[in-house]
Amino acid sequence: MSKTLSFLDKSFWITESDDNPKHVGCLQLLEMPEGAKSPEYVPAIYNEIKGFAKGTSPFNCVVKTVLGYPVGLSPVKHLNMDYHVQLHHIDDVSNRQNLDDFVAQLHAARLDPDKPLWQYHFIFDTNSNTYAIYAKVHHMYGDGATLVRWFQSCYVSASNNSEFTPIWAVKRLRHKRNDSPSFYKRLVSVGSAIKTGFDLLVILIRIFLKLLRVNPHYMPVPFSGTKTVLTGQVEAGRVVTTTDIDFKRVKALARRTRASANEILLCAFDIGVHRLLQDHGQVFKKALFTNMPINLRKPGEKTTGNKIAIVPVQLAHGDQDPYLRLRQIIINHRIVKHAAMRARPASFSGYTIVIQSLALVFEWLKISNLVKPIANILVSNIPGPRDTRYLKDSKLLACYPISTMTPGGGVNITLMTYAGVANVGIVCCNKNISTLKPLAGYVQEAFEMLEACIDNPRLRITDIGEHEESVPVSIVSEH
Repeated sequence: MSKTLSFLDKSFWITESDDNPKHVGCLQLLEMPEGAKSPEYVPAIYNEIKGFAKGTSPFNCVVKTVLGYPVGLSPVKHLNMDYHVQLHHIDDVSNRQNLDDFVAQLHAARLDPDKPLWQYHFIFDTNSNTYAIYAKVHHMYGDGATLVRWFQSCYVSASNNSEFTPIWAVKRLRHKRNDSPSFYKRLVSVGSAIKTGFDLLVILIRIFLKLLRVNPHYMPVPFSGTKTVLTGQVEAGRVVTTTDIDFKRVKALARRTRASANEILLCAFDIGVHRLLQDHGQVFKKALFTNMPINLRKPGEKTTGNKIAIVPVQLAHGDQDPYLRLRQIIINHRIVKHAAMRARPASFSGYTIVIQSLALVFEWLKISNLVKPIANILVSNIPGPRDTRYLKDSKLLACYPISTMTPGGGVNITLMTYAGVANVGIVCCNKNISTLKPLAGYVQEAFEMLEACIDNPRLRITDIGEHEESVPVSIVSEH
């Protein structure tokens, strides 16, 4: 029996190309148990896990199509484990830059559309006591929250050398098929659809009024982002970098500044990306924009598939005081959050589909270089386990999510909180940039600067390539 897909799920299949694959990845760093030898330990665990050749839904499913249009997921009898689970030997797993570069090559390759849409790559060397697993799963199987929940179910809270069941073989509860809805329920659904359509219309009208400068305090107008060397037509090839931020420090700073952890991180990422772009000779007369994913699930909801909206948020511009830049981001971020709270979740999802569909059309026509992007950065935060986890007797050291590219390019920054640390995965297209490693350092410096500026109001950001339009000086100006 095939599994049904939502339109958002299907969109990741319809819009996929060799230049812009629609899978998400996760780089996991693991520490072997004391006394284990890498040349023996990793191949042994690889062979054990490779032996799980019978998968469960959706990992045992291929996409069922009609004239190229996906209509559902259909199970297969056998998995080709030589394709799905692979072993790679590299010179030095502890060399983070080399590991990131190797993972970038794996991440750039498209999953075989004729097979179940996932892969598991073991990466090891012959010297260190650490190894890595890079897993990638097609986005149509689920969003970040779904995939992290699945991965968490495979790892245990204490070292245990007993048999390990990988993510593709874990049995999941099947939802009972609902009876045919009654006339009353159908009527309620129609009413809900009408209300959703009305909310979507209100969103579009308010966006149009903002375009006319009648309603300035609302969400940004789509396709008003800033063109940079990172935006434009997405092409084949990726660069990846990873870094860590102490999430306890992030939360402590958020409390001191009356901000959210996401707003603190947005400010650090904004400053970091500005510095990276300045390295490439780019200066700006307006703010950069971020795409903000919004989880549309209710508290405690554990549905599969994709239930998210992605809307643009304006970042900061024109202030060299880190704290004042943070206040700008707080205001802009909360304008969008307020708009989201006033609309039905389905209408925000519909708004996402409208603007992202336009971006996908531009990408399909290969004209993304000619139009402004929706945003320059996509930042998403995925809550992970709070305690240390283990794969059998291997300790999970870190787990870096690596996402797909949005139409129109930019840099995609995804972080997962694990055991009090934010593991940050950053990816972008490599057509104009050969490395993202400086960005990891810039983000760290920006966060430390945000911490320091609270007690030192004189602290200023060095020039990050921002220019302001000349305006008459007010008689009340402090300058």
